[in-house]
Amino acid sequence: MIDLYRSTLNERFGVEEARAITRAVFQDAFGWDVAQLEDRRTQGLSESEWLKVNGPLKRLRKGEPMQYALGHAWFMGMRLQVSPEVLIPRPETEELVDAICKDRFQPKRVLDIGTGSGCIAIALKRQWQHAEVYGVDISEGALRVANANAKQVGVDVHWWERDVLHPEVELPSDLDLIVSNPPYIPNAEADSLASHVRDHEPHVALFVDDRDPLLFYRRIGELGRSALLPGGALWFEGHHLYADAVGSMLRELGYKDVSVLRDLSGSSRFIRAHR
Repeated sequence: MIDLYRSTLNERFGVEEARAITRAVFQDAFGWDVAQLEDRRTQGLSESEWLKVNGPLKRLRKGEPMQYALGHAWFMGMRLQVSPEVLIPRPETEELVDAICKDRFQPKRVLDIGTGSGCIAIALKRQWQHAEVYGVDISEGALRVANANAKQVGVDVHWWERDVLHPEVELPSDLDLIVSNPPYIPNAEADSLASHVRDHEPHVALFVDDRDPLLFYRRIGELGRSALLPGGALWFEGHHLYADAVGSMLRELGYKDVSVLRDLSGSSRFIRAHR
């Protein structure tokens, strides 16, 4: 079965990535390290063992991301459920959460807009257990995943189904912190994405109209002017090509202390501002 995994996935993913995926699946299923995996190559699997790894192989054959095939992803040390209804949490988003947590303030009310799997909201609630944390998303399916993750981690987050682009949307008030990783990839860039992202992750969470790539940032910035308390913080993850433009837009909206921060790869990625 181990050799079948590799031979099946080689063509789609390449030899090295297929080997890495195989290691990850078998480690997840059985806890095997690399040495144990190689030792078992010449041995057959029991029926129960075979069933554990055959399901993920069927999904991987279709090009699904490994995290969807396994049903979970790791984020800030948490094992979170993921499904095609939510984006797979990225390392850059871990960097965003880490930067927020190091910003030396103690928010009492926090809002995560476009929460998806709930990874940001749950991580922030774990950091500030005293805080009231809200996660908002337009997708009912995403909120089901987020709610399951919060229960699994053991934190209490308020989940609201809302469309922030709706002209009469209602959000929590008196907030100390708003954070968002909104859709920011222009539709024109869809073909440049890896097929496992473009074909399987939810487009509603990925893409924005080419004519207005700042659409969500502008709307959230406008909402933040009334939802945030004076001095409250607004944090975004953004497209490296538009992060500076987001910063300029927030200054025009009257925000102060606006900063554009780089991620570990050196790309402009995060925007911080205060009401």
